[in-house]
Amino acid sequence: MKIALLLSGGIDSSYCAYLLKKQGHEVVGIYLKLHNDDEKHAINFANVEKVGNHLGFQTHSIDAKDHFKKYVYDYFVRSYEAGLTPNPCALCNPLMKFGFAYEKMAEFGCEKLATGHYARIKEGHIQEAIDTSKDQSYFLFGLKKEVIEKVIFPLGELLKEDIKVKAFEALPWLGTLETYKESQEICFVDKTYIEILQRHTNVDQKGLLKDTKGNVIGEHKGYMHYTVGKRKGLVVHGAHEPHFVLKIDATTNTVIAGKKEELLEHCVIANNFSLDEHFIQGVYGVKVRYRSPKIKAYVTLQDGKITAKLEEGVYGLAAGQALVIYQDDLVLGGGWIEV
Repeated sequence: MKIALLLSGGIDSSYCAYLLKKQGHEVVGIYLKLHNDDEKHAINFANVEKVGNHLGFQTHSIDAKDHFKKYVYDYFVRSYEAGLTPNPCALCNPLMKFGFAYEKMAEFGCEKLATGHYARIKEGHIQEAIDTSKDQSYFLFGLKKEVIEKVIFPLGELLKEDIKVKAFEALPWLGTLETYKESQEICFVDKTYIEILQRHTNVDQKGLLKDTKGNVIGEHKGYMHYTVGKRKGLVVHGAHEPHFVLKIDATTNTVIAGKKEELLEHCVIANNFSLDEHFIQGVYGVKVRYRSPKIKAYVTLQDGKITAKLEEGVYGLAAGQALVIYQDDLVLGGGWIEV
């Protein structure tokens, strides 16, 4: 089978290439230039080319910067300006890696698209990876059904801790590649998201810090420095116990703060992105952030809104993050939290 493989220049995707070749597939390597760091792209693609040369397959570097800026990067900036906490990776996957690259797959005459994500596929759904500590199914909730049918995740049945050992055993020359640090959580953020925002907007507009009753309890250094649930950097006048960000009102440049118990939420509302319109309401597992465990909830879908009534409360629901619905270990879909 002819398979397009997204390569990053790191161990995981390189080992995917080895596994696919070992299974007898014809591999076409694709490297996507998404962000504007050309020096980083040069290093990564040199690694990709080395993998292709050693394993005997063609590699292609594709400039997707304009597409990425329009659909992911600008969304990231606009979201923070609106007081939201965006999840660019969850949007990048359906629009770029399994959108833009999916279209390129067909242009190269490939039947399937493979990536190094830690996930599996079962019964037409994204399924959690065997290695639940590295599972990335949460970030893949937005993939379309027709795309899922043509996707392969070679690492889904493997444990992350085993892969580096196996990769260097099978491909000792991997040690000659220029860089082997883990992939960053957000590819275009080197240090902090604030550094990105500073290039486009004034993040240091001071404003009022208020409690839930509207009383002024301090001053903040600029609402984009904060996310819901954050404690660091809050200076509350006369407070004898920790305060946390409860809400961000970008229109009035106001940050609402309160005690930890005020962060507790038992209901989540999200704008539907990928849950099937014929979804049957009932009790499912839900995740409200990547690192959080699944929680049981009664989930309904009506007029484009997903409502999840949680059996146990969660702290720090952030508008802009993803609400993902699971049936056991299968992803049914999800949407963007509006709280």
